This record gives sequence, structure tokens and C-alpha cells, in this order.
Amino acid sequence: MELVDLISIGSASTEDDITYMVSVIHTVLEICSVISNMDHALHANTWKFIIKQSLKHHSLLQCHLKHSDILGGLCRDTLLSFDSCLQLAEQMKVSEIQEGTDIRLFQKTVKLCRFFANSLVHYTKEFLACFSDSCSQLHQLFLQIYSKFPHSLYAPEILEVHQDEISRVFLVALDPLINQLLPFSPFMEQVLSENLGLPPEQQLPQCLLLLTIMDKLSSQSEEVQTLWNTGKSLSLFSALFFSFQQCCGELSLPVRLPEVVSTGQPAVPITLYHYVCVHLCSFIASTLPSYFPQLECALLDAVLGSSMITSLLAMDSWCFLARYGTAELCAHHVNVIAHLVKAWPSDCSQVSALGVLLKRMLFLMAPEHQAKFAHKFLPEEVENLAVWQHVSLRALNPDLRIQVASQLCTAGLVRCRWWLNGSHALGELPPVNTALSVLLAACSSADDTLEAELKASVLGVLSQFWSFFQAKQVSDEPCLQKTLCLLLHLSEFFIQELDAQLITQVFALQSFLLQLHPPDHVRLAMVDFLSSMGKVFIPQEAQRQVVPQLSCLFASLLADQTWLIHQHALEAFTHFAEETRHEDVVPWCLNSEEAKNKVVNFLAKTTQVEETREARTERLKQERITWHAQALKVDGKLESTGEPVAKKACHPPSEEQYKAAVGTMEGAVEAVKLLLQKGSPPAWLAVKLEALHTAIATLRDSLR
Repeated sequence: MELVDLISIGSASTEDDITYMVSVIHTVLEICSVISNMDHALHANTWKFIIKQSLKHHSLLQCHLKHSDILGGLCRDTLLSFDSCLQLAEQMKVSEIQEGTDIRLFQKTVKLCRFFANSLVHYTKEFLACFSDSCSQLHQLFLQIYSKFPHSLYAPEILEVHQDEISRVFLVALDPLINQLLPFSPFMEQVLSENLGLPPEQQLPQCLLLLTIMDKLSSQSEEVQTLWNTGKSLSLFSALFFSFQQCCGELSLPVRLPEVVSTGQPAVPITLYHYVCVHLCSFIASTLPSYFPQLECALLDAVLGSSMITSLLAMDSWCFLARYGTAELCAHHVNVIAHLVKAWPSDCSQVSALGVLLKRMLFLMAPEHQAKFAHKFLPEEVENLAVWQHVSLRALNPDLRIQVASQLCTAGLVRCRWWLNGSHALGELPPVNTALSVLLAACSSADDTLEAELKASVLGVLSQFWSFFQAKQVSDEPCLQKTLCLLLHLSEFFIQELDAQLITQVFALQSFLLQLHPPDHVRLAMVDFLSSMGKVFIPQEAQRQVVPQLSCLFASLLADQTWLIHQHALEAFTHFAEETRHEDVVPWCLNSEEAKNKVVNFLAKTTQVEETREARTERLKQERITWHAQALKVDGKLESTGEPVAKKACHPPSEEQYKAAVGTMEGAVEAVKLLLQKGSPPAWLAVKLEALHTAIATLRDSLR
């Protein structure tokens, strides 16, 4: 190799001279693959010869060298050396040996990694134009390195001191390679491709690579920024949101990454979500206005997407943009979002996400723009209630809040009375639910500003609705379930004004409905309502029916198998127990030792046996595999097994269910009694009572 190094070919050299030199380089490249495991120094010198000769005769050899083979060999040997570093570091952690031959070999191998990184940087700098078909190799190099390095779930356990040395010596040397690749369009197309099909262990590395590119892009020319921000199939913004969505395991753990939170302070570990949000917002702050169309499209797509945490990331980023940008930009975005909310059907799932974003962004609007918003979407117009149901009136200045709250209540009451005085058709309930949502928004965020007359009107309408509910119908109709939830939440604000008859009706309905296994959101609304009962002294005439139903409802919800409902039930019961004047009810709600223990543990903040980080990591890996397989199945890429679905186990009814059902019957009887005291009954009531009497007699006879 030293003799060849003395040879110099120039422009006067013949074609044969060039062919011989190319042949020598390719031959030495083949030798590299043979000696890679023999001797570090020989291996490094062989690669040094290849790189030196290639660069020395750059202009003459450029079109003749097998650049893909040379680049592939460099990437392969870089990864082999890196794997050796990790194996040595892992062995030293297990053996707890931090000196001697192992540590010297580790340091020597890290330096070999740095040599390969520098070689890649030099070779790429000179021959980048020849890498059009080899960008996948460079992309995979970054992904494989970061998939095996902390903080990947798939990385080996190594000591922090070894991790720091690899970062300081090797990864720092590799970093300039990204800078060189940024202006290269084929590399951009590779990284931002829609069809990468990456395995689970490379999802986080892809996300971190995109963030690294974002961090570097602001210092690049406008031409390079345009290349990445506009993309070919995906923009950099869209690619990041898509990649982030795939990191479900790392987000659940959560993985923590070092970040300098305060200037001048050392880096501290923060969650992956926080890390991505910080870097994304920093990139948004440096993004030129000419790229806002791509940014806004990516934000909107992510907000409307199926991943809740990705939607939340987009909302956080959008709110940063609204606050960081001009007041006019914020107002423009709020108006666009409000128009989307108004245009889409209220039962569309994406409207909920847009509603949350609208609610947050209204707080960021300038007061004068809030006034213009209220004028553009007039609260007294029924068609604008779909927008205002998502808004917190606390965002508005006091004068505007009073005005808007009054107008919303008036418009909402008009819509509710229209239904109450009409045919009560279920098909006409959606706009009524919107009106109830508006009344709830006004009561929850502007209760202190509402006039007494308006409050009385809302309570009057609220009372009328309860007489139209039948548990079986509510169980079967989603629109009625939404109405019930809204009424329960509204009733919380008027809990101390509810009369005995209404309280009896509300509890009778809930008790019977719970036996029909309503969906989660209905049970959660029940939990919230029960929590508010601690503020109420139940009237004497209603205690006989309401108190047993109250205790049965709490007992059932505390035993709920859905963890979210169970947790909310614990919080609600604790709140109720602290406030209620009916202390004798509290022990009735805890009808088993298991329920008592759960409440005691909750109050004592006692946690269950904690899962180790290793066990949690392995579980999340398996969940990711399952999730990935399910996603493929949904996409039609997996064949059906053809196995029948297992039947659900049928459990016999519990004593609590019988108590609740009988309590419901008693409550209904008391409600009829109260109605009879207030006026003459309809003609059909006697016939209906006779039929019920016969049905009860049949039930009684069946017990004998």
C-alpha cells in the first residue's frame, strides 16, 4: 500500500492507468472484509488507504469507483465496531470491572468507531453526488446506531460513563455527516418517505433523526430549508408527527432524554413527549412564514388524527405558534378552527379535538380580537351554538363574558323549549344536546355572572327533561345517552336547588340504567354527579328511596372493572364522604372488605406492587408487536385465522344488583306518589298500575 501511495496519476494518465488504480482500490476493499476481525490497526490502515487514494485522485476516479460498495463497507464496518463497543461496555457492567485490559480495548474500539465516522464524513464530502442510490445505507446507519444506544428500549444496559464516552468520541464525530447530507435531495426523499416500513426498534431513532435535522435546519440556506419543509411525499413537519405516533412504547414507559431546560444549567432528563415538544416548538420559532402552509396542514392533520397523544402534541405546538406569532395570526387560526367546528357534524369524533384546541386558543387571543370573534359568531344565533359549546367563557374579559353568557343561555333555552313543547322526536335531539352543552359551558365558566332569572329558567328546563327519560330507551340510544350525561353535569351546578321529586327521579333512572350496563362515558357522568351529592342534605321524604340507591350506585361503581371509572369512583366517594351530612350512608357504600381495602389504600396513597423497569420495558415491547400486528390486520395485510370468537362468560347477578333494582322500583313508586299529590292523574294510569301489580305478583310467585 505504501508503494501504491507513491504513484500519482494525473490528467495525462492513460485509461489503463485509471483502470489499474480503480482495480487496486476495489481489491483492497475486498481485503477489508476479510481482515476486519484480525487487527484494529491493520483494518484502519487499509481503510485509510482506500479513502486517501479515492480522494487523492478524485476527479479521475469519480466515475469509475464502486461508490455504493465503498459506502456500504464503511457503514458495515462502522456498525461492527459500534457493536463491539456496546458488547464490551455491557460485559464491563456485568463484571463490574472498570480497569485493565477490557477498558483499554473498549477505548481503542471507540476510537476505531471515530475513525470510521471521520472516514465517512470525508468520503461523503467528496463523492456525495454519487450517492443517489445509496442514501438508504446512510439512513439505516443512523437508525441502527441509535436503536442500539440508550435511550432505546432495545439498547443493552451499559454504564453512564461508557455511554458518555461513546457519545463524546464517536457520535460527535458522526454528527457532521448529517450537515453534509441536508442539501442532498435523495437523502431527504429517503428520510421523509411515506413507505419506510421501519421495525419497532427503529421508530424512536427515526423520530430523533428528524428532530436532529430540525435543530440543524435553521442554520442552513433557504434553499435547503425549502427542500425539507416542502418535501416530496411528506413535509418534515408531517414526517415528525407520523414518526412520533409510532413511538407508543417509548411514550408509555416513558423514555427520558437529556435536555438543557434552563440556560447555564446542566441537562436534566425529560420525557420523550416533553423533549419532542421543546424541539418542535424551537423549530417552529425559526420557521419562515413562507413555510406556514405546510406547518398548518401538518398541525391540522395531526390534531384530527387517530392518536390522542399525537393530537395533543399538535395542539401544544399550535398554541405555541399562536402565542409566539402575531395577534393577527392567532385570530386567523381561531376563526379557521371555529368555521371547521361549525361546518362539521357535532357527532364527528374530530370535532372534539378541534373543540379542545379552540377552547385553548381563545385564551391566547387579544381582547379586541375576542370581541370581533363574538361579533362574527353571534352567540344569540342558534347556528353558532355549535361553536360556543366548546368555549370557556373565562377566556373573555368580564364585560364580554357577562354579555356572551346571557346571550348563550337565552339561545340555549329557546332551543330546549322548542323540543320540550314539540313532538319529542329523537331525531331532533342533536341540536338540543348542543343547546344543553352551551348551557353547561355558560354555567361552568360564567356561573357568577348569570342573572338569577336566567338561572331559574335553566333549572326549570332541566327539571322538565327528566320526566321524558326511560332507562331502556337511554340504554339503546346514543343521542339520549349524551343528553343524560349533559343533564347530570348540569344538575351538579343546581344540586342544592333540586327538589325531592326530582332527586328521586334522577336516582331511580340511574339505578335502573346501571343494571343495563351503560357505556363508560355514562358511568363517568354518574360518578361525577354522585360526587356532588356530598353538598346536599337529602329531603326527609326522599331519603327512604334515595339513600339505598345512592349506596348501591357507589358500591357498583367502586367495584367497576374499568380502571378509569374505578379510579374516578374512588375520588368521587372520597369527596362525597368528606362533605356529606349523611355519615351513616358512607359505610353502606362499602359493602365488602375488598371495597373497604381499596378505599383505605387510596386514602393512604398506597400503591400496588410496582412493576420493575425491565419488566415494564419487555411488556411494552410485546404490546408494540401486538399493536403493529393489529394495525397490519386492519390494513388487510394479515389473513384471518378463521377461529370463532370466544363467548363471554355469563356471571350470575349479585346481591347488590338485586338491591339496586328493588330500590329503583321503590323510587319509581315514591315518584308517582309525589305526582299524585300535585294534581289529578291521566286516565291510563290506573290500567298501567294494574298491569304492574300483576307483573310484581308474578315475580313474587316465582320465588316460592
